[in-house]
Amino acid sequence: MFTFISNHPLAIGTALLLLDLAVWHAIAQKHRLARLATRVTAFILFSWVLNSTGMSPLTPAPWPDDATLNMVASLLEIMWWLFAARVLTVILGLVLFQRNGHAGRLLQEVMGAVIFLIAIVAAAAYVMQLPVKGLLATSGAMAIIVGLALQSTLSDVFSGIVLNTTKPYQVDDWISIDGTEGKVVDIDWRATHLMTSNGAMAVIPNSLAAKAKLLNFSRPINMHGVSIRIAVPAQVRPRKVLDALEKALQGTTALLISPKPKVAVKESTLEYMEYEASGFIRSMDQKTEAQNLLFDLAHRHLQASGVSWASEAAERPWSRPRALLEDVRVFRSLSNDDKDHLAERMVSVEYPEDQLILAYGATSDDLLVIGTGVVSASIKDGEKLIEAGRMGPGEILGEDNLVSEGASLAEFRTLTTCILYRIDKQELKACMVERSEVRAAFTKLQHYRQHKSQSLLLQRPAEVRKGGFLSWLHIKER
Repeated sequence: MFTFISNHPLAIGTALLLLDLAVWHAIAQKHRLARLATRVTAFILFSWVLNSTGMSPLTPAPWPDDATLNMVASLLEIMWWLFAARVLTVILGLVLFQRNGHAGRLLQEVMGAVIFLIAIVAAAAYVMQLPVKGLLATSGAMAIIVGLALQSTLSDVFSGIVLNTTKPYQVDDWISIDGTEGKVVDIDWRATHLMTSNGAMAVIPNSLAAKAKLLNFSRPINMHGVSIRIAVPAQVRPRKVLDALEKALQGTTALLISPKPKVAVKESTLEYMEYEASGFIRSMDQKTEAQNLLFDLAHRHLQASGVSWASEAAERPWSRPRALLEDVRVFRSLSNDDKDHLAERMVSVEYPEDQLILAYGATSDDLLVIGTGVVSASIKDGEKLIEAGRMGPGEILGEDNLVSEGASLAEFRTLTTCILYRIDKQELKACMVERSEVRAAFTKLQHYRQHKSQSLLLQRPAEVRKGGFLSWLHIKER
C-alpha cells in the first residue's frame, strides 16, 4: 500500500479530491453534518497520503532532483492548503448557520475570503518559498489603492457585517428604511433587498441602511401598529369626533385588545382638525385591509354622529333615517320615493352598552337598522357562543323570517350605546311583493350569512382568530 501510494501520489490525491467533490454534491444540502463529516474524512485521508510519501505542506517538495515529481508534489501541497481552507470555511459556515441562521451568511463569506487569502499566502511562503514579506508589502500597497477605488463598496460590505451581527432586522421582517417599506427577502454583501407592497424589488445599499432611520414592523412578534388620519372641519366639537372614532376602533375584531387602540388629535388649523386612530394587528399581511376597514368605519361613525362635510350636507339635506337608508345595501334598488316612505315609518330605539338586542333562535317583528354604535354578533358553537363579527351604522339585523320562516342565526348585543331604527316587517313584505330586487337582496343576504356561519364553525381553530369573519356581516358583492 505504501509503495503504491508513493509511486502514484498524483493519482491517489486527484482521486481523493474528485471523490470529495462527488460526495459533496451527492449529499443534499439539508444534511449539513453528513457533508461536513465526508469532507473532514477526505481531508484527513489526503493529509495521510501526503505524509506517507514524505511530503509536508510546511516544507518544499522533497524531490528537487526530479522536476516532474517535484512539480506534482508541490501541486499537492498547495492543494492541501486550499483543501484545509475549504474545510475550515465549511465548519465556520455550519457554526454561524446554527447560531445566526441566514444572517450569518454574509459574515461567513467575508471570513471565508480571508481564510483563503491566508491559505494562498501560506502556500506561497512554505511550499513555493516565495519572499512573502515583499509580497505582503506589495499587496498592502495594492490594497490601499484598491480600497480607495472601492471605498463605497467596502463601506457596504462592512456595514453588511455590522447589520448581520447586530441584527436590527432579518430575512422575512417587514421594515422601513428612509421611507422605503417592504419585506426583507435577502441581505447580501452589498445591499438589502426589500419586496415592497406593490411587488417591486427595492435594493438598499448596506451603508445607507446602517446610517438611515429604520423601523422594524416585525418586532415585537405578532404585534404590528396600524393607524389612519382623518381631517374634520374645525367647527366640529373634538369630543364628538373622538367618540365616533373610538367606536370605529371598537367596530373591528382585527385590532388587538392589548395594547388598547387609541384616538388622538394630531394637528389643528383654522379650517380643519386632524385626528389619528391607531391600534395593533397580529400580522403585517392584515395592514392594508385593516386600514381600509378603519377608514370606512370612521366615515360611517362620523356620519352617524352628525359630522358632515359642507358639500355632502348641501347635496343631501335628508333626515338621519333617510340618510341611513342610502347605506343599507338591500335597499339600493328602491327609488327615492320608496326610501322616503320607509324613512317616515322608521322608529328609533336607544340601547345602553352591553344590552341584548336579539337572542339566538328568537324572531323579531321588525327589521333593525343600526343608526349609531357598535353591535356584536355571536353564533352558537355547541353550548357556547363565539363572536362572529361586529356591526356598525348602516347594517341590519333581524331579517331571518322575512324571506322564509326562520329564527335568528346569531345573538346580537350592544358593545357601545346604540341607536337602532325599527322598520315593521309587514311594510317590508309589501315592498318585497312589489320589488323583486329587494326580495332577491334579502334572500342573498340570508343565504350568505348561513353559509358563513357554517364555514366558521367547520374551519374554526381551537382559539377564535381575530378579524377572520367580519365579512359575514356584509352582502357579498357581485
